[in-house]
Amino acid sequence: MIYSKLYYEVLVKPCQEGADTLKIISGFATSAMASEHLEDLYGNGLNVNISLLVGMCPLAGLSLSNHNGFQSIMTSAAGAFKDSFSCSYIYKEPPIHSKLYAWYKNKQLYRTFIGSANYTRHAFSKRQGELMAEITDTDISDYLQSIEKNSIFCNHHEAETLITIMNDANYYRQHIHEDPHPGRDAGNVAVEHVSVPLYSLKTGEVQNHAGLNWGHRENYKRDLNQAYIQLPPDVYNSDFFPPSPQWFNVVTDDNKSFLCRRAEKSKDGQTIHTPQNNSYLGEYFRNRLGLENGAVVRREHLKRYGREDVIFYKIGDEYYMDFHV
Repeated sequence: MIYSKLYYEVLVKPCQEGADTLKIISGFATSAMASEHLEDLYGNGLNVNISLLVGMCPLAGLSLSNHNGFQSIMTSAAGAFKDSFSCSYIYKEPPIHSKLYAWYKNKQLYRTFIGSANYTRHAFSKRQGELMAEITDTDISDYLQSIEKNSIFCNHHEAETLITIMNDANYYRQHIHEDPHPGRDAGNVAVEHVSVPLYSLKTGEVQNHAGLNWGHRENYKRDLNQAYIQLPPDVYNSDFFPPSPQWFNVVTDDNKSFLCRRAEKSKDGQTIHTPQNNSYLGEYFRNRLGLENGAVVRREHLKRYGREDVIFYKIGDEYYMDFHV
């Protein structure tokens, strides 16, 4: 059994041993995982062809960002991995929840792993416990072929008619807010989430020169919309968000998207900001609160709006930020 160094043992080591093809069946998968995995292998001089089959599409559908991401890796003319990656979706019942990683060397089955880990960064990180086991069953190729006949390539012209592709906000909302058992995803696993207040827990007010009002620091010439979200100690001391300098994607309940990173005050970061432009979050919250750009945000504005916190849900490799009333 393999329960430590999962990423290396399952996704890297066989390639170092000379395997040249990896066939994956995964109930859920993300384009971020595929991209980073390929970059890691090729960056270390390891050439591999990866074939990914996403199994739970008939039940759970697929988020638009992951669909576009898979297509981009597979078909982009300028893509570094255009001829090294293919992605297909199961489109017929029943959905497939298997997690299988089959390595081939010179077209011969070399090493095969099965277990609990989906092909996502979250599953193969240290932040989640997973278990994999190597098997020697020679019928694996037959199983792969039986599954593949019910699949369609992600870039096929009929893929978007056979698979439910949802904008990211609707995709996450389906698994969080509209599920008959709130807080559970399509795999019937509790969706991890945290509540983050938008005001200071010490003073009970929105900070004058920090947080949503960071752009209003005295003696600094900056965009007044610059802002960050201050994480409470129980959140920034946990592994809910990846540590700095790793970037992560946040999708909002009104279908906006931000590339974020932790920063400030400690090595891992006690705040969330948008490093491409620190004004993005400030503009976003002022718009939701009905305030002018650059306006000072007060707690009374939050109360009038009807929310004084945001809830972050961790779903796969992405985060869903709920600020709806």
